[in-house]
Amino acid sequence: MSDNPSADGKVSLFTPEVAACPQGVYAKLRSQCPVAHDAWSGNPVISRYEDVLWALRHPEIFSSEMEVEMGLGTQRPMIPQQMDPPVQTAYRRILDPQFSRRRMQLIEPAVRAHARELVNAFVDQGQCEFNSAFAIPLPCTAFLGLMGLPTEELQLFLDLKDGIIRPQNRTDDLDEANRIRVDTGKQIYAYFEGLIDERRAAPGDDLMSHLVTVEFEGRKLTDHEILDISFLLLLGGLDTVTASLGCSVAFFANHPDHRQRLVADPSLIPSAVEELLRWETPVAVVPRVAKCDVELHGVKIEKGQLVSLLIGASNVDDGEFASAGTVDFDRERNRHLAFGAGPHRCLGSHLARMELRVGLEEFHARVPEYRIQPGEQPRFSPGIREVQYLPLVWDAN
Repeated sequence: MSDNPSADGKVSLFTPEVAACPQGVYAKLRSQCPVAHDAWSGNPVISRYEDVLWALRHPEIFSSEMEVEMGLGTQRPMIPQQMDPPVQTAYRRILDPQFSRRRMQLIEPAVRAHARELVNAFVDQGQCEFNSAFAIPLPCTAFLGLMGLPTEELQLFLDLKDGIIRPQNRTDDLDEANRIRVDTGKQIYAYFEGLIDERRAAPGDDLMSHLVTVEFEGRKLTDHEILDISFLLLLGGLDTVTASLGCSVAFFANHPDHRQRLVADPSLIPSAVEELLRWETPVAVVPRVAKCDVELHGVKIEKGQLVSLLIGASNVDDGEFASAGTVDFDRERNRHLAFGAGPHRCLGSHLARMELRVGLEEFHARVPEYRIQPGEQPRFSPGIREVQYLPLVWDAN
């Protein structure tokens, strides 16, 4: 097992090694230092399920309102993620219906048809790089359609998203990474400024049209409000389901017994989605700001400190989950925190569940047996755990 965390309670979370196999580090954190400190920033890291759940449910103590310079190339807080109730709750009222379970059922046939189209393009080749061939285009195309964004510009949106979330792929220099985020943020604002004008002139039935026409507390949303909502939706819609799909299929490639069971009984796929969200937890860390001094497990967290809630560690905590270190598709009680909890529970959870279920159903229906290409290794990114390189092979018919 890695020495991470160190004897002084410091932990390096954002490394490729931790991203590839984080569960051992998570176990050491929970048992040895449930409130550790990030080795780079010195900020507290909370890892036990009961503590993380408590923090998520108490925004008056652990706030989502943070300084813009703590953000991701933004000029203002993202709406509604970087706000606390009751303001956050008001914005959720106009956004939640756009991501309802019913609306996801309506778009599912189109997502399923696209999944089959993607698989048809590579199934006879006996190989694919899963991330680029399936995990990126399936959820990203669905999201662009929901937003009313042109699918032919997918690569532009992916570049913008990566410039915010993963500037470390372009540089090792922290100052340069911050510059990339700021410049990318300006590009995102500029793009959506033009789109707002287009939708005001000719609204349709997409999410951007909803934002320019919806009544919010007796008025229309301002341009800044629409921009700050769109900024958040772009980052979330183009990254997290891709990461979850890749992590799930990487797991199945390395655990053929689980994959064979799923192929034999596809009715297990919904519970497999939940269990792999628990086990893999791509969005492993969420930030909060302490609004007051608080002591937890003998460690003082000071007002104003940025705190990392380690959702990935909480999701494999034996204090909450029976046999937490075992992947069990028959798990009856699965209160995982992959979508968060409390007022900031993930806006797109119904969309994500539908896309993951459909993706796994359609891929395994055509490619039931596959493995990692011999001599190759999947490549995981730190932060949001995405399998950026997942070369698969199978025996083509």
